[in-house]
Amino acid sequence: MTEQVPILEFDHDRGAILLPDPYRTGDSILPNTAVLCFFYDILADMLEKGKLRPVHELHSEIGMHPVYLHEEGGRPLVVFHPGVGAPLAAAFLEELIALGVTRFVVCGGCGVLDRDIAVGHPVILYSAVRDEGTSYHYLPPAREVEPHQQVTQALIQAFTEAGIEYRMGKAWTTDGIYRETKGKRALRIAEGCSVVEMEAAALFAVAKFREVMLGQVVYGGDLVVPEGWDKRGWHKRTNDRQLLFDLSMRAARLLS
Repeated sequence: MTEQVPILEFDHDRGAILLPDPYRTGDSILPNTAVLCFFYDILADMLEKGKLRPVHELHSEIGMHPVYLHEEGGRPLVVFHPGVGAPLAAAFLEELIALGVTRFVVCGGCGVLDRDIAVGHPVILYSAVRDEGTSYHYLPPAREVEPHQQVTQALIQAFTEAGIEYRMGKAWTTDGIYRETKGKRALRIAEGCSVVEMEAAALFAVAKFREVMLGQVVYGGDLVVPEGWDKRGWHKRTNDRQLLFDLSMRAARLLS
């Protein structure tokens, strides 16, 4: 019996017992560029206003997950809510790749480790610390994983052209929202993390493994500091969420 920790037992075999069905057929039924948006309220509002059109469905045990098209501004883009947490988001990313999507811009919220990041302020991620499990099934063990540089540059261009201030930041990706201890926070601060969230490292890893393009922008949400947790009303910032989505769409069009 091996004494290796299971999460470190990376298998370089690119095959697997189970793959999304289109990998077997080569089907491509969607446009090649997508925005993965974690803001359910923004997507629901756009759907109600007729700005999104359902064209496909992905499924899990929590129900149906619609895949939308956004057709304003020229070339259609895929829009999808990737779920919450690294395993589900990674599985849905796999399925979208299998359906022909190869370029992804991700937008969402995050916890803030750096007090100087105001609530609502955009942070374009340049790296993520892999303190979750999913990424270790896609890449050999390492501390960090980076997004695709071309997507990061598209996000920078979109924010710059719109005149919107942003920060570049490193994320701490963790599976355990109730295990963000003072000690763990101090370690992550020491290695340069300014925000904490649950999916970035896994999404970056899947994209690298499948050789597709993916980058991510988040906005400053709740404050995670030793003195205590401050929600800061982060989930009610509709204007900031809509702006982040709109600029992510602009970045996606730059890619497409």
